[in-house]
Amino acid sequence: MAKHRENNLSTQIVEKAKEFGACLAGIASVEALKESPSHIIYGKLEKHEGVGTKKTGKIKPVQVSWPENARSAIVIAVEHPEERPELDWWKDGYSGGTIGNRILMSICDKVSEWLQKEKGIRTNKIPYHIEHGGIFLKDAAVMAGLGCIGKNNLLVTPAFGPRVRLRAMLTDRVLEGVGPIDFDPCEDCSMPCKKACPQEAFQSKIYSEKDFGIDRLPARIGAYSRHRCNIQMELDIDNCKKTGVEGRDEPAKLVRYCRLCELTCPIGKTVYGATLSS
Repeated sequence: MAKHRENNLSTQIVEKAKEFGACLAGIASVEALKESPSHIIYGKLEKHEGVGTKKTGKIKPVQVSWPENARSAIVIAVEHPEERPELDWWKDGYSGGTIGNRILMSICDKVSEWLQKEKGIRTNKIPYHIEHGGIFLKDAAVMAGLGCIGKNNLLVTPAFGPRVRLRAMLTDRVLEGVGPIDFDPCEDCSMPCKKACPQEAFQSKIYSEKDFGIDRLPARIGAYSRHRCNIQMELDIDNCKKTGVEGRDEPAKLVRYCRLCELTCPIGKTVYGATLSS
């Protein structure tokens, strides 16, 4: 009976998140998340700083800070279609950074308020950056049943491919998980993402099973260079334009980061009314 109540509550939470604007939602156990690939590898990496890294003295480098009362993670996703690139354009001085992130934060706020008011469940709306108390969202999304990690080192979902943006919150209640799912469209893929990358970030194996003690590596086999990806992001910043930002007198940078590995992925794209998901 208790199991049924947990399952029913998880279903209600997922449906409520979608009602508030999420395209996808799922739930994962925090204990399971701690054993997911990125969370294991992170603690074995050397300190790395790149685009988006936030300076902080509170959390040690290569360390994930889990709240003591964290029991479950609620992961939400919104679609980021090719025809709406502005969802991920980064503006300096813009609250939330991007329009897409503002949408995600609003959904999390609504879900959190509903859980506290209607179910008596407390939530921790965690920040995006690991060094400020965040978690690895792609791993969390896989564990929550939203999709799988592709050869492009992105979350790949059945409905939208990798063209989604993620956010999560932690709860103090043990909730029934809804994933992972049996979905893997990358096994026999010719990797258009690899061919499209302007910095050849997927050309060689960077991570090894021997070094990290697991075979579930970034980009499936460890063939992903964060350093090369970072080079492209730096170029995107250098080539950005300036635009007006509400509440600021001076124009601010508007950065349009590269998405070629996302946009070339065939999964989730609609062709003649059919969705490519296998």
